[in-house]
Amino acid sequence: MGHRAGPIAFLVLLSALVASPARAAHGVAGPLPLVPPAELKKELDAGRRPLMVDLRSTEAFRQGRLPGARSIPIRELRRRYVELPRGRIVLYCDCPKEELEAAYRFLVDHGAERVDALQEGFAGWVERGYPVER
Repeated sequence: MGHRAGPIAFLVLLSALVASPARAAHGVAGPLPLVPPAELKKELDAGRRPLMVDLRSTEAFRQGRLPGARSIPIRELRRRYVELPRGRIVLYCDCPKEELEAAYRFLVDHGAERVDALQEGFAGWVERGYPVER
């Protein structure tokens, strides 16, 4: 399960992720593009490997993650986004949609070429019995 922050903590996180100088230069990102779990699994099975970024806590990541995923907890994204290579990124978590949207907008505003989010998050992946690394 993902950590649920209180309303004040969420607003602080949201404003920190969304408010940036690059926002004015790049404009506002469009709606959050979602990739269904079945579609992502087909891509992985076919050998296509987008960079999957697990936004959950480090502890949750250690307990199980999508195969090949990289851990960048959402509270560290602003500081660590420079670690992400160019190309397609698929974000996932078990967080409120607003937090996922804020992470998406932050990455797009900072030059990410293509960012999608896993529809239904990590829980939706697990519910379908898809592979999980530990």
